[in-house]
Amino acid sequence: MRTCRVNEFSCGANQCIPVFWKCDGERDCDKGDDEVNCSNITCAPNEFTCASGRCISHNFVCNGGDECGDGSDEVGCPPSSCGPSEFQCGNASCIPASWVCDEDVDCQCGSGECIHRKWRCDGDTDCKDGSDEANCPVRTCGADHFRCDDGGCIPGNRQCNKLRDCTDGSDENNCKNVTQCSGPDKFRCRSGECIEMNKVCNQARDCPDWSDEPISECNMNECLLNNGGCSHMCKDMVIGFQCDCTPGLQLLDHKTCGDINECVNPGICSQICINLKGGYKCECHNGYQMDPTTGVCKAVGKEPSLMFTNRRDIRRLGLERREYTQVVEQQRNTVALDADFNQQTIFWADLGQKAIYSTVLDKQVGPGGHTKVIDNVQMPVGIAVDWIYKNIYWSDLGTKTITVATFNGTKQKVLFSTGLKEPASIAVDPLSGFLYWSDWGEPAKIEKSGMNGASRHVLVETDIQWPNGITLDLIKGRLYWVDSKLHMLCSVDLNGDNRRKVLQSSEYLAHPFALTVFEDRVFWTDGENEAIYGANKFTGSDVVTLASNLYDPQDIIVYHELIQLSGPNWCTENGENGGCSYLCLPAPQVNKHSPRYTCVCPPGQELGEDGLHCRQEANVSSSVHQMDSSTRGSTAAWAILPVLLLSMAVAGGYLMWRNWQLKNQKSMNFDNPVYLKTTEEDLSIDITRHGANVGHTYPAISVVSTEDDLS
Repeated sequence: MRTCRVNEFSCGANQCIPVFWKCDGERDCDKGDDEVNCSNITCAPNEFTCASGRCISHNFVCNGGDECGDGSDEVGCPPSSCGPSEFQCGNASCIPASWVCDEDVDCQCGSGECIHRKWRCDGDTDCKDGSDEANCPVRTCGADHFRCDDGGCIPGNRQCNKLRDCTDGSDENNCKNVTQCSGPDKFRCRSGECIEMNKVCNQARDCPDWSDEPISECNMNECLLNNGGCSHMCKDMVIGFQCDCTPGLQLLDHKTCGDINECVNPGICSQICINLKGGYKCECHNGYQMDPTTGVCKAVGKEPSLMFTNRRDIRRLGLERREYTQVVEQQRNTVALDADFNQQTIFWADLGQKAIYSTVLDKQVGPGGHTKVIDNVQMPVGIAVDWIYKNIYWSDLGTKTITVATFNGTKQKVLFSTGLKEPASIAVDPLSGFLYWSDWGEPAKIEKSGMNGASRHVLVETDIQWPNGITLDLIKGRLYWVDSKLHMLCSVDLNGDNRRKVLQSSEYLAHPFALTVFEDRVFWTDGENEAIYGANKFTGSDVVTLASNLYDPQDIIVYHELIQLSGPNWCTENGENGGCSYLCLPAPQVNKHSPRYTCVCPPGQELGEDGLHCRQEANVSSSVHQMDSSTRGSTAAWAILPVLLLSMAVAGGYLMWRNWQLKNQKSMNFDNPVYLKTTEEDLSIDITRHGANVGHTYPAISVVSTEDDLS
């Protein structure tokens, strides 16, 4: 009998699981012992116990929304009324009276979004109120196109191809199954007909061309001679033979068996896949433990939770015990969200306040008890936290820019101000120094660059229209995104290759806004359905609703320490701030010779020759010098004119004397190429100021490496 450790739960039958897997809603023990007697969960004093036993924040009780999921938090509630300092919207929600007539729409009374003009009357509802499809003429499709039931048009050759090309799937309805002539019980005649295999070699003409009765091949066992030429197994058929392989191997040339690399199949392992001869092996990264029942690598430690913005507040939903709480309340127009898990700090952007805020979690802070980090941002629709270098990146839809700043907001740098049309979601990978963002302008795309603004290029640009949200899966090295126009959830590797469609559904992806990935699941918010969903990140299967009846769900993250992998901060390896006088940013690790970090300067300044310290831009200083010289030149010209004339007379006399002297001397010339032109004034010798390798220089910025790479 196996003895379980202190931090494990005994399932019996020599099976142990981590103790925090007990009562998490999933059967981890073979017999389900870990989910027995789990109904008597006691909620915290500041929480409400739903009829189902679920715990939610007291702030959710009688707020007009069904946070329990069974309606028990809204039972026996008095009619909704607002306080004396509040204004009641038409939908009974309450907002502060100071928000009335402030030129910012706070009540939920109209969608107000902007969409591409070509999306009007295209058969797909893009506005929340459906106004883009109102009063549209009857749409007709071309002669070579198929009309979907929802009014959309697709090429005719995509009908009945066993793929969902219409958003409503109507292109696969009423399709006739073509008779397949394959399998061990079927035989295809050379003339094209398909007959049963038991009619072959029965001395009767079942094929019109007699191809089912070849005299020389019927009742002959080709496997008896040299195993039929097969490297492994030979199967004798009624006509001919077939080579086969043992499990884990596959036919390479119809006769020779070779190893199958099972690891190329997505999702065959939860995390690490090791290919073996004739098989494979699955393993988990540090901090994860494999569930013996499902094979999923599950995080060890605290319970993971979903954290999401809901316009008016920020909420937290436990993924195991489903505890539902309010993290930040009474917000104006909260959209973007991210966190630094090590510092237990969350950052969010408020469109109404035009600012980015932060607060420390698990700290009792009342309304307004958070910190304004960055002010005067127009439309911060996406933010990403660099948890290693302690910087925050954000995309601004109003200024069409992507900017980086320190956590306290004192040092800022605009990385991109051109080539952005409708910047949206943003994500960072400080381990490799890369930045990713989506842009749903025309044409829509997903781009990638260094976190210092270098090496910018397009990652995804085909079959993409409205990429609202992106997220990184650093464990598997992939980028996921949701497309609100195509109703799709897709992924690519971090080089933009190996694209996969995870899920396409107009039901669950009606208007997705943001997404996040953890373990084997992907989670996303949907504005049209006002809900949060989850599904298998490899296959898109097992779609579940995690929260519904939300006000206006926007950004979403998984809150767990294993999301943000640890790594070195190269800006602290070579002194404080990497020796930079202003801002130190990680450089993209393209190869082993790539510099580790970059120094950047504020507006109006540029890096000096040492690549560390900032100085006034050359064009600015020269223009100032020219202006100053022009103002002084006119007043000083007359004062120096007599001196100038006297100097010219003396110089002319000296040259006449020197010329007479040279005529009375003999000379000899040595045209030594080594010394040729060494006395000319235009010679410049560049001597490196550092003994260490500085690395290469990116356009418009300089770089500094913290390592000597002399190998």
